[in-house]
Amino acid sequence: MKIVNELDEPVWNTYVRQHPHGNIFHTPEMFAVLSRAKGHEPELWAVLDDGGRPLALFIPVRISIAGGPLKRLTTRAVAYGSLLCNPGAEGEAALSSLLDGYKRSVRRSILFTELRNIHDLGSIQSICGRADFIYEEHLNYLVDLECSRNALMERLGARTRKHIRRALRKKELVLEEVTQRSLMREFYAVLSRTYTRARVFLAGPTLFEAAFEVLYPRGMARFLIVRFKGTPVAVSAELLFKKTIFGWYGGLDRSYSKYNANEFLTWHILDWGRARGYKVYDFGGAGNPEEEYGVRDFKAKFKGELVGYGRNICVHNPGLLRLSRAGYRIYQFFLPLKNIGRMCSFRSRSDTLA
Repeated sequence: MKIVNELDEPVWNTYVRQHPHGNIFHTPEMFAVLSRAKGHEPELWAVLDDGGRPLALFIPVRISIAGGPLKRLTTRAVAYGSLLCNPGAEGEAALSSLLDGYKRSVRRSILFTELRNIHDLGSIQSICGRADFIYEEHLNYLVDLECSRNALMERLGARTRKHIRRALRKKELVLEEVTQRSLMREFYAVLSRTYTRARVFLAGPTLFEAAFEVLYPRGMARFLIVRFKGTPVAVSAELLFKKTIFGWYGGLDRSYSKYNANEFLTWHILDWGRARGYKVYDFGGAGNPEEEYGVRDFKAKFKGELVGYGRNICVHNPGLLRLSRAGYRIYQFFLPLKNIGRMCSFRSRSDTLA
């Protein structure tokens, strides 16, 4: 076995597309997006057999909120699609070797690494545990799209159906797909206000601009804006890969809540995917089951299957992490609300907002 940090793109693409758990966050295209995004540094870690075929794959992304002397205090790594390995003893041995090699490389240079599990890790959870990637509970909703339009609508809660039908009937809300880069400024403005209000870190506009430039032309992403009398009031970014739609980011202008723009937008996404042969809509996370989470309440209205694939966290620098958390609490207390959105909570539960 050989650990590598580069792969030929055809080999890489084939492995991700053929692996049953390969998802968009493992692809070369998403790697290219993250490489262009300010404050993001993706890394590729893979284990190859003697024939040069991948046995395991891991793509952690270093995310830094600040530069200079604060960089070490504000840098962690996230593997958005978790990790992949071949079934059986050989794949599991490769994964164990990969995680050990990664930890030796990282040492204490970042705060922690987080695996965001999009599928059940099953038997390899024990391998993660032995490598000090500790499991934490985390929920998600998966909506089955293999049904008729009527069945999809009838599955919703009665109140949600009423809101959607009213919005469709009144035609006050207009859906627009972003097809020009110039519209990304309006898209990001709504997103930024949403995350600032929630006091949750949001990546800068370069992430979304890169996704539009790389993924959108390949049919791997959609960017949507809902307008009320010309004003953008809700936005959504969806990732498309292997018959799954992944809810990546979303935002809502609360001053227009009474028009139910979020329900209207989510219904469009589900119905659009159903009509085009997508099998699943992945809501992208529903928080820790032990904590109240308003976003989870919104996602629950669409009657998806509640799953708990969890997350795995490996803390590399415990002392610095404690200092970082304390610093974040001080910022929360003293800084005005408009500045909070630029900080990161350094929790392992930072879902995108509905």
